[in-house]
Amino acid sequence: MAPSLDDESSLFNFVVRDGNGVKGIVDSGISKVPRPYIQPPAEQINKKNASKCEIPPIDLSKLDGPEHDEVANQIVRAAETLGFFQVVNHGVPIQLLDTLKQTAHNFFGLPAERKAVYRKEVSPSPLVKYGTSFVPEKEKALEWKDYISMAYTNENEALQQWPMECRDVALPYLKTSHEMVKKLLDALMANLGVELDDSNIDAFIGKKMVNMNFYPTCPNPELTVGVGRHSDMGTLTILLQDGIGGLYIWSNGRYKSAEHRVRTTSTKSRVSIPIFTSPQATQKVAPLPQVVEKDGMAHYREFLFSDYMNSFFGNAHDGKKSLDFAKVNFS
Repeated sequence: MAPSLDDESSLFNFVVRDGNGVKGIVDSGISKVPRPYIQPPAEQINKKNASKCEIPPIDLSKLDGPEHDEVANQIVRAAETLGFFQVVNHGVPIQLLDTLKQTAHNFFGLPAERKAVYRKEVSPSPLVKYGTSFVPEKEKALEWKDYISMAYTNENEALQQWPMECRDVALPYLKTSHEMVKKLLDALMANLGVELDDSNIDAFIGKKMVNMNFYPTCPNPELTVGVGRHSDMGTLTILLQDGIGGLYIWSNGRYKSAEHRVRTTSTKSRVSIPIFTSPQATQKVAPLPQVVEKDGMAHYREFLFSDYMNSFFGNAHDGKKSLDFAKVNFS
């Protein structure tokens, strides 16, 4: 049964508690965006104010040849200036990526009750969470997005606990992307004077998570956002389709964590599938000593990554405000 768009409590229960998500609202046949999803004017996305990024894709296959240093410098420059870049010849089969996108569409096309079993409050696995928006309980305006999040611990647990509709494609995607992540991180860290090996790589990407995000068609896309302004909390984000990523904290602010958001559309539902890499929750994080020495001061304090995670996931998206948790106050 479709909710009353004028009853915010009924709408919230329909979308969040009952697991219908934004897709359920759209499928009910709405002709206008419900009020809880209308963003304040300052947060609405005006396409007329946007400009196209003209930076060419970076060919990762050249990292294995005589052009290694040149390509590594391209990665570093992109990370230092924009905080995101697009890569090609990355080693992940295109057929796998195409299948992955179709798998995401198929999952979100399932009946609400099939998806709702993975809601945070009732999920049979601590590794899997299905939800909508980001922190709907704390948001002034909800995001036009549904998602399924799958945390990776090891292959056996992923095969046993990830949704059967996703795991046979999402797990190969994560595994085949690992070498790409290592190559990117190696180039970025080498520029900071750190050599990656098996003894220290988990300090940077020991925790991994695959999300499938679904952005249903929207009758008034100019009033909504798929994802609000934010920067990702981890080391590197590999995003299928849009290529947004950023590395921060360890670089003492040297590399940019790109603030980004997602626009909705009235013409076609879309998906994105990010891989989030970060330290383990128990890892202590601080600026690299050699970078602090070169910069003359530390811009971020040492902290336990689990504390930062709690802060990040405990608040609504608000640009780069999440970084305030770790910043050193010079006042």
